[in-house]
Amino acid sequence: MTQTPTCIKCKSAVTYFDGSLFHCTECFHEWTQEDMEAATELEKVLDSNGNELFDGDDVTVIKDLKVKGSSMVVKRGTRARAIRLSSEDPTHVQAKVDGQTIFLKTEFLKK
Repeated sequence: MTQTPTCIKCKSAVTYFDGSLFHCTECFHEWTQEDMEAATELEKVLDSNGNELFDGDDVTVIKDLKVKGSSMVVKRGTRARAIRLSSEDPTHVQAKVDGQTIFLKTEFLKK
């Protein structure tokens, strides 16, 4: 039996192929091989310069950023250590800055 890929929408492993389309039995999403290839290209997380980011990378903030919900300001040039990529949104990463864990947009970071 051949292994069918996981759903590109909900990541469910309960999928099947009907000859032309892949189907997910949990979210009822349908996709083709081309859709699957396009989805893997979109999953890359890029910084402001176009470099790919990975879990555990250290990055530098390129602009002064006010942190919502606090009086903290992250200054330009601050190092954010050991980032974690967000599974829901590829434009956000979780990082530790000045001892606090915050979410940052990748458009304001460089590797």
